[in-house]
Amino acid sequence: MLYFWILFNLFALGMLVLELRFFRGPGRVVRSREALGRSAMWIGLAAAFAGVVFFWQGRQVAVEFVTGYVLELSLSIDNLFLFLVIFRYFAVPEEHQHRVLFWGILGAMLMRGFFILAGVSLIRRFHWIAYGLGALLVYSGVRLGFSGEHQIDPSKNTAVKALRRLLPVTDNYQGGRFFMRGWQGNPGLYATPLLIVLAVIETTDLLFAVDSIPAVLAITLNAFIVYTSNVFAILGLRSLFFAVSGLMKVFRFLHAGLALILVLVGLKMITANYFRVPTLVMLGVVAGVLAVSVLASVLAPAKQG
Repeated sequence: MLYFWILFNLFALGMLVLELRFFRGPGRVVRSREALGRSAMWIGLAAAFAGVVFFWQGRQVAVEFVTGYVLELSLSIDNLFLFLVIFRYFAVPEEHQHRVLFWGILGAMLMRGFFILAGVSLIRRFHWIAYGLGALLVYSGVRLGFSGEHQIDPSKNTAVKALRRLLPVTDNYQGGRFFMRGWQGNPGLYATPLLIVLAVIETTDLLFAVDSIPAVLAITLNAFIVYTSNVFAILGLRSLFFAVSGLMKVFRFLHAGLALILVLVGLKMITANYFRVPTLVMLGVVAGVLAVSVLASVLAPAKQG
């Protein structure tokens, strides 16, 4: 199995580098049409991987992957709202946003791999942890439903405060660099605001992993399937951000849909020993809730002004 983990990570890293180096020039703004095409490419790759899993491990595992992927992608949509807030707060130039998301997703792959392996191991050893994770999902869903969206104040981010204590930070962006030697005639190593943005992105993803990883663990405890569904979802998140960044506030009921999904998955995790919900049914529920929330947003748009 270790062989497949290595191969998959090499594939994911290769696709990231290929997209950064060949599909776009450095420092170029990503337009919506191009981002939509790239989003379709990532969804197509996930579908192809599901086909590989189907022939490799059978229908049930393939359905678990698809369900985990759709669930993770739907929960990751909420990240897009925060990315937009963070980029606007720090006034990140559009041509550098892709670079920040590239390194942010690379860090997310490492963090989520660790959390998934730890989570699967703990649940298999101490089954009662599943009830705690289920309760956490229900709480997160209720909180999201009442608050309307996840809130974040970048100026209060712990990683930002720690980074400013460790390194002096330049007053403005220095191209696409995270560090630079010497600034305004002063020697030494300096961080740039772009590194601050990356720190916020990474810590924000860490908070989202607390919700999303237990949600997928409610579908399956196959660590490889949980990890690959997570990675495919976050790999396509950058392109999805640029594709729909101008439409973020259109889907006004999306947060309610995501909140309901978290509550339902949490209840599935808590009642797993008493009620068995087939994975295919869970996939239909997640897809149905998303479709209804998007349709409701289109039919009842928010009033302007």
